Amino acid sequence: MIISSFADLLCAAVEQPQPQRLLFMFAKAELPPGHVAAEKQQFDNRQGGELRAVMCVDKLPEELSDFASLVAESKHTGKSWDVVFITSMSGQGGAAPSSDAASRPLDMMVESLRNGNIGNYLAFNQAGELLQFS
Repeated sequence: MIISSFADLLCAAVEQPQPQRLLFMFAKAELPPGHVAAEKQQFDNRQGGELRAVMCVDKLPEELSDFASLVAESKHTGKSWDVVFITSMSGQGGAAPSSDAASRPLDMMVESLRNGNIGNYLAFNQAGELLQFS
């Protein structure tokens, strides 16, 4: 299945042979420390900068109805974000992974972002548009 929307992601997660747990890492675009004027200008034009993880959460697919509900729930945290990175964990024996089991993979997502390794994740902006990074 080709995933081109958040709805596609939810459908794909539900259709997997084993139950899934979705992992979300919300990130904020920021200027790097010690930036120069040219970097600030690029950043102001919504180009450049760096992404920093601001929060992580895991959910079962059935806990989400659509992207708008995810955004609404994220607003209750008081943390602003620009991009959400998403991946999933597969369960075993017909049982979804526990929330505790998601802790280490979420930490690994944050470390991957710090290292610039985001190619294995789906990414959406707050409007629910699927993003591609080059």
